[in-house]
Amino acid sequence: MRIVTYNVRGFRDGRERVAAVVRGLHPDVLLLQESGPRRDLRRFAQDVGMRAAHDPWSPFRRRVKNAVLLADPWRFISVELVRFHGAPRWYPRGALIARVSAGDDDVRAVSTHFGLGGAERASQADSLLALAAPSAGEAVIVGGDLNATPDMRAVRRISATLTDVWPGAGHGSGPTFPAVAPAARIDYVFVGGQLQVIHARVATDDASNASDHLPVSVDLRLRGEAEGVDQDLVRERRPGFRKS
Repeated sequence: MRIVTYNVRGFRDGRERVAAVVRGLHPDVLLLQESGPRRDLRRFAQDVGMRAAHDPWSPFRRRVKNAVLLADPWRFISVELVRFHGAPRWYPRGALIARVSAGDDDVRAVSTHFGLGGAERASQADSLLALAAPSAGEAVIVGGDLNATPDMRAVRRISATLTDVWPGAGHGSGPTFPAVAPAARIDYVFVGGQLQVIHARVATDDASNASDHLPVSVDLRLRGEAEGVDQDLVRERRPGFRKS
């Protein structure tokens, strides 16, 4: 099973460039941040031959532009957007949480994007863990742009509960930003539960001009035997508030 997380900067550097990078990586599950207009995301999903789930329609609030895309044979079982508290009104943050399956395998896949302030990110890490901490026997994958390096509070808090795949399966420091001259690792994949990490890499081939971030590609093995939902099943809630 291959997971890719990628901040695509709203496809502002060219949807076709991002598609070429993704096709070269052959992900089973693609976790996007800054996923752009819904129309562009739908076209991108067609470009790469995947199915996409994104934030639900919310006419009175700015969008949280995280997305999850799946390749065959993976299918969506459920999808939910959670908005994080404390983010600036004009820059909302959150997590798109998809339960996905293939055959007998069932995985919770989360795409997230944290804020720019240290206290904001630490609070968002706590909210994320409340949503993504694995229960017994469950496989969880979290991918995203955390706007934080591994020594910062938000990353340390998540790493205390979920496994940051890079230290055990990557090589070097794994910088992902900025794409043209990578100097900082701020894009991550974390896993928990019934998963074994095989290999992790930052994809640099032809990616420096597709976005301001580089994608992270991770090969995993489900501990079981590894080999959907339509967008109208997506719902949204805010931590501490009733579902809407």
